[in-house]
Amino acid sequence: LLLALGAAATALAEPLRFVDCGSVDGSIQEVNVSPCPTQPCLLHKGTSYSINVTFASKIESQGSKARVYGEMLHVDIPFPIPEPDGCKSGIQCPIQKDHSYSYLNKLPVKSEYPSIKLIVKWELVDDQDQMLFCWKIPVQITS
Repeated sequence: LLLALGAAATALAEPLRFVDCGSVDGSIQEVNVSPCPTQPCLLHKGTSYSINVTFASKIESQGSKARVYGEMLHVDIPFPIPEPDGCKSGIQCPIQKDHSYSYLNKLPVKSEYPSIKLIVKWELVDDQDQMLFCWKIPVQITS
């Protein structure tokens, strides 16, 4: 029965289980990484993944900026993304208090990355450098 439920959930691209790592100025409603039918997400080298985070802002902010890390052995290694500006990633700026937003971005997995298991940590900060959201998911980079 659990296997059948798991298979049904996979087909529907269910939201990911994630750890909130300090969302202060916002609250995360949903995190989607596509394609990622099962967790940990298998990230294939040379592939780009779509990130969609639905969150509600608790503050007003003129802008927002994303920072992405690969966390290994409790050390955050900066992970470059093509567009760090949240206002160019689906968010209508200025950000309004009590509004919901869909943040959209890409996570490119370069072919030169090592094949390892790690934690992806994705932060979006407001114009005061406070966390609008922060989430973590386990991933495995594979060929």
